[in-house]
Amino acid sequence: MESNNEFVQREDQSVYETEQPVLYDVKEGVAIVTMNRPSFNNAQNGQMTYALDAAFRRAVDDDAVKTILLKGAGKHFSAGHDIGTPGRDINRPMERVNMWWDHSNKPGGEFLYVREQEAYLNMCRRWRDIPKPTIAVVQGACIAGGLMLAWVCDLIVASEDAFFQDPVVRMGIPGVEYFAHPYELNPRIAKEFLFLGGRMPAQRAYEMGMVNRIIPRDQLDEQAMDMALAVAKQPRLALALTKQAINHIEDLQGKRSGMEAVFAWHHFAHSHSELISGDRIGGYDAKAMAKANKEGQ
Repeated sequence: MESNNEFVQREDQSVYETEQPVLYDVKEGVAIVTMNRPSFNNAQNGQMTYALDAAFRRAVDDDAVKTILLKGAGKHFSAGHDIGTPGRDINRPMERVNMWWDHSNKPGGEFLYVREQEAYLNMCRRWRDIPKPTIAVVQGACIAGGLMLAWVCDLIVASEDAFFQDPVVRMGIPGVEYFAHPYELNPRIAKEFLFLGGRMPAQRAYEMGMVNRIIPRDQLDEQAMDMALAVAKQPRLALALTKQAINHIEDLQGKRSGMEAVFAWHHFAHSHSELISGDRIGGYDAKAMAKANKEGQ
């Protein structure tokens, strides 16, 4: 399998992790982009986020690629943003792809506001607008930041054991940064999804229209590839224009402007949490979130 170069992750020059955070392969005109931090359930640190962007750009630039599959190695699609692995690199400057300045040396709320504009909101909107069809292949957990990666894709196929969850309201935050909840779900269901923070099984996600197909786990990769190959038979420009048309209608319905408003509230919430608790996410690190999730089930 052809892969991006090896990345070395560092935080405060004291913690090291060597890994290929994203794998890239092309088969029969389908680019397969695979998140590759299975030991951390594909939690997204900065290196993974930028490696994903590079892989998507590579697929767009390759005329032989007709469709893109986004996958997660191992048991789970993605446990969300990295809030506690040894490779967490939030304090590191990155080679940015959007027109925001470096966040890493900025004070107060500017630090996280700038970082999340670049790495979460704008990066996800950039991926949503990829002109080639994208298909998320979800197994196991798709939690919080993992939702953002699935939701930017045009189609979502899920294994029977997959589940979706955005439990960040317990952190004092009104949902993840790429706030597509009322578009992926009926608004009342979106409120339930956020208020309770529980797991939504693949079957209910399918019933809500968030998932296109549910597939047995042992057939997931094969059937996802079959779907990608079927889509790839359509004319390239026709697919791009169709995608552009539907995304445009969503934006006319308020998706983009609504997301801007919620992103501002999201960062007000971060600042409020820091003022009252000393921590931007209300004291919930990765272990505390995992513990609360287990108790909630």
